[in-house]
Amino acid sequence: MKATGFISLWTLVSLPCGQLANPAEHEDVVKHAIKLHRGKGAVITQRKQWVLESCRKLSGLLRQKNVVLNKLKNAIRAVEKDAGLSDEEKLFQVHTFEIFQKELNESENSVFQAIHGLQRALQGDYKDVVNMKESSRQRLEALREAAIKEEMEYVELLAAEKHQVEALKNMQHQNKSLSMLDEILEDVRKAADRLEEEIEEHAFDDNKSVRGVNFEAVLRVEEDEANSKRNASKREVEDDLGLSMLIDSQNNQYILTKPRDSTIPRADHHFIKDIVTIGMLSLPCGWLCTAIGLPTMFGYIICGVLLGPSGLNSIKSIVQVETLGEFGVFFTLFLVGLEFSPERLRKVWKISLQGPCYMTVLMIAFGLLWGHLLQIRPTQSVFISTCLSLSSTPLVSRFLAGSVRGDKEGDIDYSSVLLGMLVMQDVQLGLFIAVMPTLIQAGMSTHSSIFKEILRILILIGQILFSLAAVFLLCLVIKTYLIGPYYRKLHAESKGNKEILILGITAFTFLMLTITELLDVSMELGCFLAGALISSQGHMVTEEIMCCIEPIRDFLAIIFFASIGLHVFPTFVIYELTVLLFLTLSVVIMKFVLAVLVLSLILPKTSQYIKWIVSAGLAQVSEFSFVLGSRARRAGIISREVYLLILSVTTLSLLLAPALWRAAIMKCVPRPERRSST
Repeated sequence: MKATGFISLWTLVSLPCGQLANPAEHEDVVKHAIKLHRGKGAVITQRKQWVLESCRKLSGLLRQKNVVLNKLKNAIRAVEKDAGLSDEEKLFQVHTFEIFQKELNESENSVFQAIHGLQRALQGDYKDVVNMKESSRQRLEALREAAIKEEMEYVELLAAEKHQVEALKNMQHQNKSLSMLDEILEDVRKAADRLEEEIEEHAFDDNKSVRGVNFEAVLRVEEDEANSKRNASKREVEDDLGLSMLIDSQNNQYILTKPRDSTIPRADHHFIKDIVTIGMLSLPCGWLCTAIGLPTMFGYIICGVLLGPSGLNSIKSIVQVETLGEFGVFFTLFLVGLEFSPERLRKVWKISLQGPCYMTVLMIAFGLLWGHLLQIRPTQSVFISTCLSLSSTPLVSRFLAGSVRGDKEGDIDYSSVLLGMLVMQDVQLGLFIAVMPTLIQAGMSTHSSIFKEILRILILIGQILFSLAAVFLLCLVIKTYLIGPYYRKLHAESKGNKEILILGITAFTFLMLTITELLDVSMELGCFLAGALISSQGHMVTEEIMCCIEPIRDFLAIIFFASIGLHVFPTFVIYELTVLLFLTLSVVIMKFVLAVLVLSLILPKTSQYIKWIVSAGLAQVSEFSFVLGSRARRAGIISREVYLLILSVTTLSLLLAPALWRAAIMKCVPRPERRSST
């Protein structure tokens, strides 16, 4: 009936349209065709005859379908009662009959869905775009469900084929005697089948009915050399499909994370090629920056720019590269903590706690003021100000690497103050990530619920402060009772074998990272505290561990800075260079002035000279603004344009940071220490 109705409607529309010339007459033909198909413009006898014939055919098909279903039920009962069939043969035949029953039922459902869709389309207004869009959405959902059902039926047919093969093998085994080797292989085959059934996760069946799960159409992109350079059988091609790439309608790309068959080892060749390419290109880029007097980290960022979406676009596994780069941040902060002994932390803890808090409050206040003048939403102003108030810990730790940290009598070391404030900013980052969902809700809520949102934010702040207290209490217990015996055991077991020492230190770092993450504090703080706890065991311990961990840190840091370059877009910077330079200089100057003002109030009089160096170290924007900006853009807090501005300002501020740092070092640090600091 569906095909007959479609052909008749197409005939009615197409025959007159070939003889018409202007659009108005086309519209009249469409209206006439719709009326005719609804029955309003047809002769009564013709209309009745068409309806009777269509209904007679449809009812005949439905009767035949019911007869076949009854025969299939009888056949299933006969097979189950047949004692001459083996269990494998019964399973195969019953499975085949059940699949055929499902196919008949689904075909009947498809007929009535098509009739319902045609009726809905004819009753709608063809000029109403919203109505046609809703109809298209419903058809798309129906097609997705049909595709899922067809996939399930295909899987069931594969299972039935497997049962058929097993039945044939059993018949062959019954007709001939097996050798000892054949019997062993048969036992191994059955054990392998049981293993596959035990380890196989029915993730598709378990999650397709879960709330929030949507069916979507995706494209599967195969390897370029899959069929062109080798003659692979169909089965080999199907095995290779697991490492192909999926692309959805939103242009998101997906790769395999867990295969159905876990017994076969697989490797993501895209990810391997990406890491190899970054490693090879980072060397000349790092050499170039060293030759012109820039830190090597900018060479790694340039490497990411060249390989990323704005360059050659050769990096396929961007998310995986960024994830690996995060370990560079973890080990960088661990080594920062390793050089940051508890004695130094105890000396500057008040400054480290007060300075970032005052700066963040002042930045938010200025942001709200400018937001009010520019008519920007308060939630957006708070978010942008908080993003810009953070500074880059990995960058500053690179500046401080290898510098002389000797203090004058009674003075405070500038590196201790700077690292302490940066670690406190990492804690603020964890706090802000925890508060962000409430900030999103506050942006969408009405004025009547603002007090509830403020109360919720205060409760979250209380929870974070409680978590911080718990973390530091745990650190006190570890330092007093556990870290000493733990390191001595590692040192005793690792004589002549550094592998145990590296693994033990890494495991301890990841343990602290996990604890702080479970307590809703930033993971970076856990890495820093792990290094600080180990540094309490003495200078010799620090030197030994640093020699082992530094090469790992250096390699992972290359990946991290290259991943930053993947989000740098030179064309956008060139198009808006004037605006971006003005914004970047404004942010850098504002952060520098606010840092100088705050440090002037909280530093002792004998250490006032270090405020210029510390302020220069803080006068840039943290790379974590990329993470915060992406989350805020997905949540609707900021627009695409604001997100690109944040990325560009962050990148330019990081590029300006070495020049400002060197100027401060030249002004404030004595000549012997200046040579090692730069």
